[in-house]
Amino acid sequence: MGLADDLASEVGTIFRSLWSIRDGQIVPDTPDIKLGNEGVTLDATVLYADIDGSTSMVDSKTAQFAAEVYKSYLLCAARLIRSEGGTITAYDGDRVMAVFIGGSKNTSAVRCGLKIKSAVLEIINPAIKRQYNSDFRLQQVVGIDTSKLLVARTGIRGSNDLVWVGPAANHAAKLSSISEQPHSTWISSAIYENMHATVKETNGVDMWEARTWQGKTIYRSSWYWHVPNG
Repeated sequence: MGLADDLASEVGTIFRSLWSIRDGQIVPDTPDIKLGNEGVTLDATVLYADIDGSTSMVDSKTAQFAAEVYKSYLLCAARLIRSEGGTITAYDGDRVMAVFIGGSKNTSAVRCGLKIKSAVLEIINPAIKRQYNSDFRLQQVVGIDTSKLLVARTGIRGSNDLVWVGPAANHAAKLSSISEQPHSTWISSAIYENMHATVKETNGVDMWEARTWQGKTIYRSSWYWHVPNG
């Protein structure tokens, strides 16, 4: 058979095959799921952290400078995600995706998002200023949502990865693309309604503003949470 016949046969198998789905208690890794129609369901919170204006930066700065910014941002985001109990599930250019599970998943993800902003303001941008005496200021956006997810394995043998299917994964990614600085953390109403007061208000002041997005209520914040020492 030719390539077209092979593809038609494999696609037909995908649509005909029954699914084997189990509930997950931990965030799965790629080897935990087979390439066939097998999946794991999770109640999870998804965080996407994305550089805002990366195309403009790449067009106006050297490749080495842009790479340093990418590396610095993704390093800080990844370390903070892990420190808050999240699992990094994918890197995609200038952004990182993470999944949080458990009883405090919403609070942990939101606190992580606020800490990422702090890292940009208090660590990365001062480092750029010291090294280059440049007026460039990194800006970024974090989007967070929560829902039930189906985790499946996609691709071909020798080149495959996990795909995260559910509203939270799509909505968190789209929220991270909203550019309305200095409001750099965006969350769904499900997150806002189910997170701890410590990440909702400070001294009685709500840190979040309600907005309408695609017919839904979402919340944005310009606040940040200092990254602790020690």
